[in-house]
Amino acid sequence: MLAVPGDVAAPETTARIVARTLERFGRIDILVNNAGTAAAKAFDDVGDADWEVDFELKLWAAVRLIRAVLPTMRGLGGGRIVNVTNLGGRTPGAASMPTSISRAAGIALTKALSKALARDNILVNTVCIGLIKSGQHERRYAREAGPGTNVDLDQRYADDAARRTIPLGRIGESEEAGDVIAFLVSARASYLTGVAINIDGGTSAVV
Repeated sequence: MLAVPGDVAAPETTARIVARTLERFGRIDILVNNAGTAAAKAFDDVGDADWEVDFELKLWAAVRLIRAVLPTMRGLGGGRIVNVTNLGGRTPGAASMPTSISRAAGIALTKALSKALARDNILVNTVCIGLIKSGQHERRYAREAGPGTNVDLDQRYADDAARRTIPLGRIGESEEAGDVIAFLVSARASYLTGVAINIDGGTSAVV
């Protein structure tokens, strides 16, 4: 295992991640782009800095990492790339910016690259995440509760599921998302490229 701390929105971080990985393992077969934060406002409330920060983290970081791993994947005769996006990229709401727009760009990037890289046997797919249990949600619950307040995570997740009217009636487990991603990068998914899979408990209005 190798951890390379840093901000993937910074170009020097992406270069360091790839260099350290190649130094340790000698190859890169799989890339999962999973950086992101929740940012959802009305259009009038999103300033230039908000757009820039969101696109740097969610789109440009993925572009730079993909660009950096392509030489080694091509040299190996193939590879797997999975971009983690979200439902808003497919069904944006009125007050869902800038995230829904940057995620839509990530979905478009996935489709375009799936065609461009198919000849190199590099498969590119995306998973559109709904509500999944994560540290990001837990930190938000803690902020909302206030300093020193004990947070009942199970109850908060249950409340969120009810408020969002998730058809399966619950928030997804991180392992459930991880299993889908693990499938997409496995040999069993060798004929899948350019697909977007919803991991959302049936929430999305589109297939």
